[in-house]
Amino acid sequence: MSGQILQGDIRDSKKCIKPLSERVQPIAFCIQIHTTKSVKLKQPPSTSTVNPSSVEFTMITKFLILASLSVLQVLATPAGLDVLEPRASNDNIVYVTDANKFCMIMPRQPHTNIGDSEHPGGMKTYCSPQGRYDNPMQGQLPADFWSNVAFKTGYNNKGKRYAQLTGCIRPEKLSRLNPNDGGGQYDSSGGAGGRGNPEGSVCLGYKHYVELVEPDVKRACIKCCDDPKDCPLDKDTQGCPRVIPGNYFNCA
Repeated sequence: MSGQILQGDIRDSKKCIKPLSERVQPIAFCIQIHTTKSVKLKQPPSTSTVNPSSVEFTMITKFLILASLSVLQVLATPAGLDVLEPRASNDNIVYVTDANKFCMIMPRQPHTNIGDSEHPGGMKTYCSPQGRYDNPMQGQLPADFWSNVAFKTGYNNKGKRYAQLTGCIRPEKLSRLNPNDGGGQYDSSGGAGGRGNPEGSVCLGYKHYVELVEPDVKRACIKCCDDPKDCPLDKDTQGCPRVIPGNYFNCA
């Protein structure tokens, strides 16, 4: 007996993933699957029959599963950062929206030098009061942590985006810092194997970031960028003004 041809309709399918929380604004996105209206499946010679509606259900399910696996997981982010991000823990991220809404990396333990914090588990995300969106995973910076701060955003000469904060800090206001510490650098692309310091750390909405905290001169800076040349990693001992040019208000 010759093989039979079964024909079943597979209609457009749509699956929506709802926001994770009403408190923040993570992305809600939809997976749209488009297939041809008819799919022909060759059945080997057999006396058994196949239910076309069963074929339709099975094919739709397979398409949805494959499509879901191809989409990056959505990370809950603050309002205004509606982007798909590589998955990173909420205590291992930074972001810069403006001078009042941001997160930085700081030592996890009290009274720790920046250099001494640079080991697995030694660092943690600390956010401005308006910028923290995951309590208790993220610490909170004092509202008066910056004594003077300048926010700047724009594009470089290649059309690549950046956003930065530069200025003067009050290290004595944050118990994690030692006011006489010479400081150090955190970033997304340095460290062992270029996996970041802390490892796996990212800036939400951007491909790279670099951050310096210099308690002894009461200065700090952070820059998120799409072009790695805008976030250099090889000037960590030269201080904020060399790494991230900007307004530092004659700190210290």
